[in-house]
Amino acid sequence: MDLVWPGCRNVRDVGGLPTGDGGRVRSGVLIRSESLQYLTAEGVAAVEGAGVGRILDLRSDGEVEVGPTPFTGSALAVRQRVADPADPQHGQPTIVAACTWMLDRRPELFAAAVKAIADEQDGAVVVHCHGGKDRTGMVVALALRVAGVPDDAIVADYFLTQSRLQPWLEEQLAAEPDTAKHPEMIEFRDTRAESIVAILRHIDEVYGGAEAYLRHGGLTDADLSRLRDRLVE
Repeated sequence: MDLVWPGCRNVRDVGGLPTGDGGRVRSGVLIRSESLQYLTAEGVAAVEGAGVGRILDLRSDGEVEVGPTPFTGSALAVRQRVADPADPQHGQPTIVAACTWMLDRRPELFAAAVKAIADEQDGAVVVHCHGGKDRTGMVVALALRVAGVPDDAIVADYFLTQSRLQPWLEEQLAAEPDTAKHPEMIEFRDTRAESIVAILRHIDEVYGGAEAYLRHGGLTDADLSRLRDRLVE
C-alpha cells in the first residue's frame, strides 16, 4: 500500500502481502522507502503520525553525510549500512552482479539489518537506502522470504518501484548531456523485475535459501522466529 509522505516518491507499507500458508503480512510493521532526506515538513509530520518505531538507514557514511534525513541522529534512526567502508568499489558491470557481490561479501550486515526489523517491538520499521530499490529491496525480500511470502509477490512488490521512480530516472537522464553515460545510468537506476528474480535465485543456489543465508550471516532460529511473529498476522 502506497503511503503519502510528501517529499518521498517511493514509500509503501508491505502489509497485506500473502504468505504461503494462507496468512498475510501485517500492516503497520514494515515500510520501505527511498531516502527520507527529501521529506517536506508535511512529510516529517506524516512519518511522526505513522506509528514508526525505528528508521533503518542502509546508506553509506558518505551518503548520510551528503544527505542527512530529518531523523538522522534521532532516537528513531538506526544506521545499518550493508557495505563496509573498507570494501573496495564493487566495479561490477550490472546491477544484479553488484547486488550479489554485496550479499556475498557482507552477509553479517544484511543479517543485522533483518534482525533490526525483528527486534523492534513498538512500531513500524522503515527501511530505506537512497532510491529504495536495491539495498532496500534485498533486505525487504529477505525478511518477506522468512515470513513465507511467495516469490511472485516479492517480485511484484519490488517491481512497483519501477513506476514510482521512473519520473526521477527521466529527470536524471535529462540532466546528463553526455548520452554515452545513459546506458550505465539506466542499468543501475532502473528497477526491473528480472533483477530481483536473479538475486533470489542466487541466494537459493549459493546458500540454500533466505533463512540459510541469514543464518550464515549470524541470525539464530530465535531471531527468525521472532521475525515471523512480527511480520505475519
